[in-house]
Amino acid sequence: MAVVPFETLAFLLFAAVTVGASMGVVLVRDVWHSALLLGVALLSVAIHYVMLSAEFLAAMQVLVYVGGVLILITFAVMLVRREGGPDPEATT
Repeated sequence: MAVVPFETLAFLLFAAVTVGASMGVVLVRDVWHSALLLGVALLSVAIHYVMLSAEFLAAMQVLVYVGGVLILITFAVMLVRREGGPDPEATT
């Protein structure tokens, strides 16, 4: 039986996480869960960059995409009024 190197197992694990989270982003109906799954997918891609010895690219992936784009999506989700929810003017 052949021994699989640790790097190969780690790559396959994070590739599965990336693909699974990316599919979850598209298939999940809740926008908040979709944003969280996008963060998981982007962090997994950053780990792939670290495995390829591209630490600067991984840092930029985390800072720009996870830190910037995901926060922007989070604020958009929080600030958009839902249909069918309670009217904020009626409760004040």
